[in-house]
Amino acid sequence: MNAGTRRLSWAGPAGPLEVAIDEPAGPALGIALVLHPLPTHGGTMDNKVVQTLARGAVALGLRAVRFNFRGVGASAGAFDGGAGETDDAAFVAEQVRDAHLPFALAGFSFGAFVATKLAERCAQRGSPVDHMALIGLAASRFPATQVPADTLVVHGEADDVVPLSAVLDWARPQALPVTVVPGAGHYFHGQLPLLKSLLTRAWAPAFVLPSS
Repeated sequence: MNAGTRRLSWAGPAGPLEVAIDEPAGPALGIALVLHPLPTHGGTMDNKVVQTLARGAVALGLRAVRFNFRGVGASAGAFDGGAGETDDAAFVAEQVRDAHLPFALAGFSFGAFVATKLAERCAQRGSPVDHMALIGLAASRFPATQVPADTLVVHGEADDVVPLSAVLDWARPQALPVTVVPGAGHYFHGQLPLLKSLLTRAWAPAFVLPSS
């Protein structure tokens, strides 16, 4: 993402996992794990939407962590339809979580689906996610689970990969608001600064002290 990005290799559930970590300017106020889109369609941790979310997290003072799912880049293994990828995400989360810092989770497309599964697993284990952001959730392709009521959900009005209607159908039973970006497609071309702003505005109250 920048010259200061640390790129590491960790021994994950299916072999080595390629990890990238970006630090904020000062002491980390929290940890943000950002998950990338579908591996079988070229998704990697260097996807522009993923990098935008990571930059937004760093701007808020969070340590931003990305990694390549199994079978992507230098990560070992093969695509597993979401189950193995959730195991990968859970493993990375265990490595980076700090009991003294809030844990935020963001995902794009397939990564947003995996984020819902990881959040469910964390809640079941008594260590729920503190903040969530789901961007372009692949609701028409993968069975995303219910998420906390304060989750940020953003979708493009003109998404031709995942219809907006599919996300609304998923969100409706939860009475979960969806932020629609007018005219935006699945990859938010030309709208990445707005996407970053939506993330930082949603998460800022938790990490920025109010003005006196």
